[in-house]
Amino acid sequence: MTRQQPAPPVDLAGRYLTKYFTDHLVGERDASPRTVASYRDAVKLLLIWFATVEHVPPEKLRLADIDRPHILAFLAWLETERGCSAATCNQRLAVIKSFCRYTAIEHPDLLEQFTQILAIRQKSTPSPDVGHLSADEVKVLLAQPGTRSPRAIRDTVLLAVAYDTAARVQELCDLTIADIRTSTTTIVTIHGKGSKIRYLPLMEPTATLLTDYLAHRTPHPGLGADTDPLFHGPHHRQLTRSGIAKLLTRHVRAIRDRDPNWAPGMTITPHTLRRSRAMHLIQAGVNLIYIRDLLGHADISTTEIYARADAEAKRKAIENAYQPLTTDALPDWTSEASLIGWLESLGH
Repeated sequence: MTRQQPAPPVDLAGRYLTKYFTDHLVGERDASPRTVASYRDAVKLLLIWFATVEHVPPEKLRLADIDRPHILAFLAWLETERGCSAATCNQRLAVIKSFCRYTAIEHPDLLEQFTQILAIRQKSTPSPDVGHLSADEVKVLLAQPGTRSPRAIRDTVLLAVAYDTAARVQELCDLTIADIRTSTTTIVTIHGKGSKIRYLPLMEPTATLLTDYLAHRTPHPGLGADTDPLFHGPHHRQLTRSGIAKLLTRHVRAIRDRDPNWAPGMTITPHTLRRSRAMHLIQAGVNLIYIRDLLGHADISTTEIYARADAEAKRKAIENAYQPLTTDALPDWTSEASLIGWLESLGH
């Protein structure tokens, strides 16, 4: 008589992790491949921690093991052993909380356990850097590549589109010929985070540059418009994030060789153009709702960072121009008698 193998525990974490990624992230939320990869990396680290520190292999990990003490220990391990920043630890924690919310619906008997994890507070992080270029500095940067060669023309158009659309660097990489619609108004289709799409009109100077670029650009004979990259490198390959960063660094270096006082002390990255566009729109009085839609922010509170930064810059400018005009002859309120006397004098 063949002896039957015991049935696996019903609360093996692997079963729910599989459903979380396939049914929830991909099926329900329609998460982008980049989002899935980011979540996957966070879960992978958690499994590695359980295997190496707690000696619980992934195939034996149970939902009961995913509790508040273990998660706190995992976060401490990320910080001390792997040297992760507070922002990175917060991202890993957010993934774990997302999994707990999903699994609590499937396993309501573990709701109290998961609620304790959801109550873990994120670490404080430094305020986001909203350093930006002035309008004049952007003008110099956009003029730097010139039109001496096809590569120079590509760089000129790329930087102009990057500033005008305030697109993320990966969004620029992903642009194809099919994402450009030229008519009365030139519209760029941006494929953002979480498979969200936004349609952004280009300002007339940038639209003219892009239209001329497309008219002289040689399309790839073996690619359709939806796969032919708008900005490509050698062998017609799509530019990468690092490729765009390198070309920007090259032009920044050329400007500073000519003018060391251009944007002094600022590290210029592709994201700097995005921040600069947002700050210039804030300073022009554009409604935050429109700026949020331009940037592709899910929550307007993220966009408000730029408004707060602009308010802080205005406060510092006012303080620098401030001259004390208020008299020093104010009543002494250090004693109760003088305070009462002052109050009694009111109305007489």
